[in-house]
Amino acid sequence: MKLVFIATSVAIVWYMRHHKVVKQTYSREEDSFKHYVLILLCLILAILIPHAFNVTEILWTYSIYLEAVAILPQLVLLQRSRNIDNLTGIYVFLLGAYRALYIVNWGYRFFTETHKIRWIPWVSGLVQTALYADFFYYYIKSWKNHEKLKLPV
Repeated sequence: MKLVFIATSVAIVWYMRHHKVVKQTYSREEDSFKHYVLILLCLILAILIPHAFNVTEILWTYSIYLEAVAILPQLVLLQRSRNIDNLTGIYVFLLGAYRALYIVNWGYRFFTETHKIRWIPWVSGLVQTALYADFFYYYIKSWKNHEKLKLPV
């Protein structure tokens, strides 16, 4: 299953970079988020606050922290462009819904399995879901009003 995930991720990136219609929608002026800062901060945080201090656990913790904030550049770009096409809006909404369902799963597992507190994925998941909260609000508001999604500046 991981191979399918990796293959589809590579296909999506290729499609966004090389498809002649899709690559024309990219705006370098609006995409000025310093993503390398997020990468570096997540790495530092993973070294300072890992589950256990060994290479495997630090890398796992790094991936959890990075996953929590990976949507931030996309959300900032959507905020700057203000007009969001339906496909992008649905895609980001479904990503957030997926993360919100993860929290429901954690709650279920907490009450049905042995009580093992897993702070790193729980806090990271809550941070990631909180990042989607503003987008959810405007997405649902635009859906109720049957209008195109527009985010405030």
